[in-house]
Amino acid sequence: MRILGIETSCDETAAVILEIQNGRFRIVSSVVASSVELQAKYGGIVPEVAARKQIEFIMPVLEQVLNKAKGKRPPQMRGRQKAKLVDCVAVTHGPGLITSLRVGVETARTLSYIWKKPLIGVNHLEGHIYSSLLSAKKNNFQIPISNFQKNPKFKIPAYAKASAGRQNSIFQKLPRLTFPAMALVVSGGHTELVLMRDYGKYKIIGQTLDDAVGEAFDKVAKILDLGYPGGPIIARLATQGDKNNFELPRPMIKSGDYNFSFAGLKTAVLYKVKSKKSLQLDGPVKGKSMEVNNLCASFQEACVDVLVDKTIKAAEKYKVKTILLGGGVAANESLREKLRTEVNKVNLVKKVDKGKKIIELLMPELEFTGDNAAMIALAGYLQVTKAQNHESTKSQKPEEKNKLLNNWKRIKVDPNLRLK
Repeated sequence: MRILGIETSCDETAAVILEIQNGRFRIVSSVVASSVELQAKYGGIVPEVAARKQIEFIMPVLEQVLNKAKGKRPPQMRGRQKAKLVDCVAVTHGPGLITSLRVGVETARTLSYIWKKPLIGVNHLEGHIYSSLLSAKKNNFQIPISNFQKNPKFKIPAYAKASAGRQNSIFQKLPRLTFPAMALVVSGGHTELVLMRDYGKYKIIGQTLDDAVGEAFDKVAKILDLGYPGGPIIARLATQGDKNNFELPRPMIKSGDYNFSFAGLKTAVLYKVKSKKSLQLDGPVKGKSMEVNNLCASFQEACVDVLVDKTIKAAEKYKVKTILLGGGVAANESLREKLRTEVNKVNLVKKVDKGKKIIELLMPELEFTGDNAAMIALAGYLQVTKAQNHESTKSQKPEEKNKLLNNWKRIKVDPNLRLK
């Protein structure tokens, strides 16, 4: 079974063809075009700008993905010929920026109707949850960006910072989750703890009450005049600083629930900057001040402490067997290391049954932490099959398959879509 995945929830335009057979998968072709460098000029995401770039990028990205699915030197394919490359289409229909989402959804609806292929609407957060099930072998290869269509109509502008992602030359085993499981989704727009009793069965047990953790990183970076996006910059400077140099609060760490709050922490950083002359520098700081490095390290540590503490407490209360990490902030090495350490501590304290860890920790590879189409394709596949024996849609009842074939009429954009 081959799934065409499309992701356009924010400022990335991504497409992938994911093939799954007998519980094994491979990424046939993958392309991502990002306008992050353009957005950086504005200090953050401008929805109108993001949407216009989505419109500009969507066709070149799809052309590249579909042509590369035929091999290293594919013949030019037109119209319905490309329908033979995929069995169904999966697209992000929320949450996200409504104008960006609409580009991907309308494109997917059109392809589903013309190709007569099933259409699957995927929650963006559901994609992040399953991103840790994807992996990339060392013998995978990058598709050179120069291989994009030379036709000006299908050329991605240089400032798009396009990347072709990876192709898998061999199939890999698709991991099976052990339930109950819990996912920590951390990104620029979301910070949530999601309890899972089975595939597709979600319950949000904790979420941010104000800023998402990724948003807090961006805002602190803006306070320090470090640039956008803030997450990678702060993480880099934090490695050169002392995390114990500044005393910062751990918001809601003892609240007794699993909710988060990062607005107060951001304000605490602002007060530190206003009260310390060495932090009040004119122009871009760019890590020249040791005080800035120390503040970045202290801020990052405060965020990580809260995220990991609540995750471990929730995991123990609900007796989960698997913890999944997902979202753009999942690329933060400090978060990954501390979560790994704390899970290991829990497993050492508890009795281990036949040498197996009581809690399994799954974290995505760095290339799958940000927005990508592979996670959307996988989530779509699991949604259709309900993850039972990884059966293909061919084994479905006729009425169920017809419902999916007519999904192009029903799938709507929902910028506030919630996990159910």
